[in-house]
Amino acid sequence: MKPLYLLLIIFSTTASAQTKALVLQTDFGLKDGAVSAMKGVAFGVSNELKIFDLTHEIPAYNIWEAAYRLEQTAPYWPSGTVFVSVVDPGVGSERKSIVLQTNSGHFFVTPDNGTLTLIAQHLGIKAIREIDEKRNRLPGSNASYTFHGRDVYAYTGARLAAGVIPFDSVGPVLPNTVVSIPYQKAEFKQGIIYGNIPILDIQYGNVWTNIDPTILAKLNLKYGDQLNIRILHNKKQVFEGVMPYVTTFAAVKEGLPLAYQNSLMNLSFAINYGNFAEQHKVASGPEWTVEVKSIR
Repeated sequence: MKPLYLLLIIFSTTASAQTKALVLQTDFGLKDGAVSAMKGVAFGVSNELKIFDLTHEIPAYNIWEAAYRLEQTAPYWPSGTVFVSVVDPGVGSERKSIVLQTNSGHFFVTPDNGTLTLIAQHLGIKAIREIDEKRNRLPGSNASYTFHGRDVYAYTGARLAAGVIPFDSVGPVLPNTVVSIPYQKAEFKQGIIYGNIPILDIQYGNVWTNIDPTILAKLNLKYGDQLNIRILHNKKQVFEGVMPYVTTFAAVKEGLPLAYQNSLMNLSFAINYGNFAEQHKVASGPEWTVEVKSIR
């Protein structure tokens, strides 16, 4: 009886470590029943699950934005939370279906297509397993080839979040590497900070960068200092201008540009009571870069 008793304790500990929180992200939108079907599958696994939406408004096929939204939100969720992210233009291809466990204890259920680029770098990889669809697939869905979000990812994510299966039962272990999208990491070289524009503050048109306080400190800035900003798309300049580095939008007059730290404490650019991205035709993604230097 001792081995069986010990096994039950180990499984119980693994299961109880889960938060029973399942967070869903897709590019499906909410105009049809796709998201509802995923939630129905998850709820069918356990009616004790807490199911939340990250967003379902990722632009169609935009794997990069899916990667960013995971990085933006995951650190604020408790360890043990399970995220299901389905932006999968390669459904039916050779891309792998995986679950990644981070060093922070979060789980990500998704196709390995670049979605985990930022999570892997910033939360770290503890382990990766490929989903064994013979064990972890919605019963009766074997003839379905185009809705892995419902049949594989939502089902597996729900089973993991509910403690129905431990992580070890997801499938075989894979090497601790994921498909990554190349982009300009924030760095300081010869008086200039180079960075990426990963996302826009969509509602207001503010331009967010990946330049964090550690890198920004290399310029030894004081509030009120002037910055020269260059924005490039595929290495072609789209914008160049000078603006003050300030704490709030109200520090400049209406219609004027400013540089500030956003809610994630990353350097960002805006126009007070205006739309910077629209006015200067700036977008976001791995091919958008920025150069920042101080004007003394």
